Amino acid sequence: MNLVIVESPAKAKTINKYLGDKYIVLASYGHIRDLPSKNGSVDPDQDFKMEWEVDNFSKKYLKQITDAAKDSSKIILATDPDREGEAIAWHVKEYLEEKKLLKDKEIERVVFNEITKKAVIHGIENPRQIEPLLVDAYMARRALDYLVGFNISPILWTKLPGSKSAGRVQSVALRLITEREHEIESFNPKEFWTLSLKFRNEKNQNITASISQLDSNKIEKFSFKNKDEINEAILKINKKKI
Repeated sequence: MNLVIVESPAKAKTINKYLGDKYIVLASYGHIRDLPSKNGSVDPDQDFKMEWEVDNFSKKYLKQITDAAKDSSKIILATDPDREGEAIAWHVKEYLEEKKLLKDKEIERVVFNEITKKAVIHGIENPRQIEPLLVDAYMARRALDYLVGFNISPILWTKLPGSKSAGRVQSVALRLITEREHEIESFNPKEFWTLSLKFRNEKNQNITASISQLDSNKIEKFSFKNKDEINEAILKINKKKI
């Protein structure tokens, strides 16, 4: 018997029809475990070690999966072909390893881009390994959710009653906005003028150029602070011979 694990129970029924009697298809019903809502679930001091917990909703479906895994010669992880699906496949594999149910069993990762018989058969015939980069991306996202949201949300609740939570995206975005606002408020405007010259070249073509040096002094952004200084510079330039 081959055990195929997908996310959705609706997909499980359809895929089971395509694969036949040699396969049993069960659903994980999404993620099977998550970080518990308590201090220490992610430990930055231990290379961001993460503690996982099976939720009560998943226990019933995990029992079905573990019971079927005991009698299966091959276990096929066929969760969705995205980051979360890859993470669910990784969690299921880790859980079965912890239960010591993978000894002497083949374990494969397959993906279906559509639920048709052709796509399902093609996926089964072309297994691969779990993609570690996708799993790492999931873990980074989940760790940030926990480290930012779990620690900031209680502060938010005390300062803004009625607020639900703070997360990794809105918290960083809010900081960027407030930092930019502080820069705007602390900005001290200074007046400066620029000076350009218009002249004709040997081919009688009009050319406009910014002045870069006057009386051996380099012209910088605040060289001319007001109109009087500009007028004085214009007089000096007009007196010079070309």
